[in-house]
Amino acid sequence: MAINLEMPRKLRAVIEKGHQGAAEMLRPISRKYDLAEHAYPVELDTLATLFEGISAAKTISFAGADGVGGGDVDGKSNINGANMSALVNALEVSWGDVALLLSIPYQGLGNAAISSVATKEQLERLGKVWAAMAITEPGFGSDSAAVTTTAVLDGDEYVINGEKIYVTAGSRASHIVVWATVDKSLGRAAIKSFIVPREHPGVTVERLEHKLGIKASDTAAIRFENARIPKENLLGDPEVKVDKGFGGVMETFDNTRPIVAAMAVGVARAALEELRVILTEAGIEISYDKPAHAQSAPAAEFLRMEAEWESGYLLTVRSAWQADNKIPNSKEASMGKAKAARVGSDITLKAVEMSGTVGYSEQSLLEKWARDSKILDIFEGTQQIQQLVVARRLLGLSSAELK
Repeated sequence: MAINLEMPRKLRAVIEKGHQGAAEMLRPISRKYDLAEHAYPVELDTLATLFEGISAAKTISFAGADGVGGGDVDGKSNINGANMSALVNALEVSWGDVALLLSIPYQGLGNAAISSVATKEQLERLGKVWAAMAITEPGFGSDSAAVTTTAVLDGDEYVINGEKIYVTAGSRASHIVVWATVDKSLGRAAIKSFIVPREHPGVTVERLEHKLGIKASDTAAIRFENARIPKENLLGDPEVKVDKGFGGVMETFDNTRPIVAAMAVGVARAALEELRVILTEAGIEISYDKPAHAQSAPAAEFLRMEAEWESGYLLTVRSAWQADNKIPNSKEASMGKAKAARVGSDITLKAVEMSGTVGYSEQSLLEKWARDSKILDIFEGTQQIQQLVVARRLLGLSSAELK
C-alpha cells in the first residue's frame, strides 16, 4: 500500500490551529515557566478549553483520550485519521514548548494509553479524565517488563502496592494509569494497566523532581499503599494470556511513541528555524542550488541537520499513518522514536554550539530547547530499547531470545 505524504485539508487545519496556539499562547510564556519550575501554567486552561471545543466537533483529534488508537473516520479505513491528527498537533505545539504541551489538561500520555487499551465501555464510564502514566520504578527505567508494583485481586477490588517515579503530570492529573503485575509468577504476561484516581486512599505524591529540562511540566514520585480500586479499573482484557506475553501492554507504546517522536521533531524544527535566522543575520548564505561541499562550513552543517530532521519526520509520520490504516506499526513506531529523538537532541545541541554566546545564553530559547529535548530520547523507551525492538521485529525474535 502506497503512502501519500501530502497532508489532506483536514490535517492542514490541525497544523494551522496547533501552530497558532503555539506561537500566540505558548512561546510568549515559555521562558516564564522554565524559570518557575513546579508552578502550574494557568494560561493552559484556555488552550485546553479551545482543544476541547474543537474535539467536540469531531473534526480534529488531539493527543488526548480520543486522539490515538482510532483507525476509522467516517466509516473509511484508508485515510489519515486520529493518530495522524494527534501527531501533527503534538508536533506543532511542541514547536512552541514541549513542556507546556505535556502540561495541557486532558492531553497527557496517560490519556493516550487509555485510548490504546481501554474497552468502549470503560471509555464511556470514565468520561473526561486527565491521566498521567506511571511505569518507571526506583529499580528500573526503560525495561518495562521489570515492573514490581503489584495488583492483587481481593473480591471485587484490586489492591495496589508499589512506588512509581518520574510520573509526568503526576501531581496535576486527575487520574494515573499504573502498570502493575497481577501475578509475578506468570512473568511479563501478567503486567496490566490500571486507572487510579490521584486523590484516592492509599495514593501519595511523595515529591516533585527538579530536572534538567521540561521544567514547566511537573514530574512526581508516587507511592501506592494498599490502594483499593474496583476490578473494572483494569484497562482492557483482564485475562492473563501467557502465549501473548507482554504484547498486550506494549501495544500502548505503538501509539504513544510516535507522539513523543513528534515532540522531538517539533523542538528540532524550532531550533533549525532559529539557527537559520541567526546564520542569515551573520551573513551566511544557505543555498539549495549547489552542493554542500561548495558552501561554507556552517551552511553545509545546516543542510546536513535539515536532512537528518527530514528523515526523522518522515519515519514519525509513517508510523502514525500505519496505525490509522490498521497496519502493525511496532517496528516503525520504534524506528521513528529512535531516529527523531536522537535527531532532536543532536540538532538542538548543535544549534546552541553554532549560535555561540546567543545560543548558550538566555537571549534566545535555544539553550532551553537543548535541555528540553534530552528527555524525549529517554522516556517512552531509550534509544537502546528502541533499537532492541526494531532488531526483534526484523529478526523475528522474542524478547527472551534477544536481550
